[in-house]
Amino acid sequence: MLKTPAIVIPEGCHDVLLHACCAPCSSAIVEWLLANGVRPTIFYYNPNIFPLEEYEIRKNESKRHAESLGIRWIDGDYDHNQWRCGVEGLENEPERGQRCELCFRLRLLATARKAKELGLQYFATTLASSRWKSLEQIERAGIAAQNAVPGTVFWAQNWRKGGLQERRNQLLKEYNFYNQLYCGCEFSAPKE
Repeated sequence: MLKTPAIVIPEGCHDVLLHACCAPCSSAIVEWLLANGVRPTIFYYNPNIFPLEEYEIRKNESKRHAESLGIRWIDGDYDHNQWRCGVEGLENEPERGQRCELCFRLRLLATARKAKELGLQYFATTLASSRWKSLEQIERAGIAAQNAVPGTVFWAQNWRKGGLQERRNQLLKEYNFYNQLYCGCEFSAPKE
């Protein structure tokens, strides 16, 4: 994959901590980063995912993908109860509502802290590849995390552009990834 004007690498960015929500969403992004001289470290931190079985499936797919490419993969702690406490009172918010933005803030703050711990300046998220998510909410959450963790820089990027959405769909088939039908939290799960 070639560089595309839709995606701009921050000056001096050779390594990035990439918060990954799932393997399908991260696959084309990781491929693009590697092809353009940026080495990602995958940080899988998604305490919003429920039930635990769903979390484990997504986690294992993300790890399998990273291992197939020989890139570092880090498992963030799964503490769904803590996440539930963090979004308490927002259970009835619609998709793209306040609950989602708070969820992004919690996850990206953990990502910024992990980047700092690892000595990485830049962090980004694959959440910005989903057409179901608000890019504005993700960017606000990333900037808030950057401001809370001095020395880190949030790489705000719309990963839907530059053919990455189409490439994601191709890689989903090539890797035979499990493809989930909801973001992960029980409040967004399809009703039976």
